[in-house]
Amino acid sequence: MRKSGKKSFFKISRYNDYRAKTKRENRINKKIFPNKEYVNLEDPQIRMFALEDPRGFLNKLKNGAVIDEIQRAPELLSYIQAIVDETKNKKKFVLTGSNQLKLINSINQSLAGRTALIKLFPFSLDELLGYIGKKSKFDLIYKGFYPRIYDKKLNPTQFLSDYFETYIQKDIKQLVNIRDLNLFVKFVKLCAGRSGQILNILSLSNDVGVSHTTVRNWLSFLEAGYVIYFLRPYYENVSKRLIKSPKLYFYDVGLASFLIGIMGKKELETHPLFGSLYETFVVGEIMKYLSHRNLKNEVYFLKDNSNIEIDILLKTKNQLFPIEIKSSETVNSVFFRNFKIYAKYFNLKKGALVYSGREETELNGIEIVNHLNIPKLLSGII
Repeated sequence: MRKSGKKSFFKISRYNDYRAKTKRENRINKKIFPNKEYVNLEDPQIRMFALEDPRGFLNKLKNGAVIDEIQRAPELLSYIQAIVDETKNKKKFVLTGSNQLKLINSINQSLAGRTALIKLFPFSLDELLGYIGKKSKFDLIYKGFYPRIYDKKLNPTQFLSDYFETYIQKDIKQLVNIRDLNLFVKFVKLCAGRSGQILNILSLSNDVGVSHTTVRNWLSFLEAGYVIYFLRPYYENVSKRLIKSPKLYFYDVGLASFLIGIMGKKELETHPLFGSLYETFVVGEIMKYLSHRNLKNEVYFLKDNSNIEIDILLKTKNQLFPIEIKSSETVNSVFFRNFKIYAKYFNLKKGALVYSGREETELNGIEIVNHLNIPKLLSGII
């Protein structure tokens, strides 16, 4: 549990640091809900009590509780449902878990319509900068944004290797019938190499050596587990020449970097995929910013079949706000070409260019900002 921007939210955890909550997380849970008892079903004795005598277990929690790792005892949810339906206190229980797939599946079966789900992403940029100060673009992209890397000063490569093995390989394997785990690992790594690119199911299918149906299923589970997400294209009432396939992104750019073989931030300086990773980083920050503030703004990209593209198109207050993303530290006039091409079709009067340079200014209605100021940029748009 962490602060998100200026507000504190209790969030259902969708990722797991080696299947164990840190003491820091437990302290914060208790701080946010000081009047609620905290119980962790990862503890074998507590879990056994909950499974063998669910009524007795819940009756001991008369004032409600924060129940952590609820997916370890899904049978409890039916009993909690009865309590919620019988009481006027609809905020009696706060349920958290580190396995998103199991957690959501259990909640949907027992507590559908009775819950408010709040998602916990890795650190956002504004959270991280307040925690450790400014870092270079190479450092941010190499390390990513998982809290334990910073909180415990862990080696990013080692942490992400363990994370990938425990969460993606083992947790997903428990829920999905994967006959050849090596093929699945290959598939996830190929997805990482395509982060920031148009999704091509046929290409992935051919490169992995599995059917397109299998690729779709595996993508669905990675998406449900909050490993990847898809950015939709914008093509409302415009030319049929626009691309209508989504773009694939990883939620954490550090994980994507690790999966394509980056073992140190120096490697990023000349890596051919650095531009895509930088885009993954920036788009991820925009998505986290909106989610943390419970904003329902629509986020798209715009691209036609001649590869003329706007990286981000925000639809807010019935207006479209384009954002271009460039990893360069130098502003080039070429960066504004796509703005001009699409401006006449969508009446785009303002926009933004996010890049890695220091100089920030405005040019013909286009705000030029460093990636560290993404939160400030978005606060002025939305």
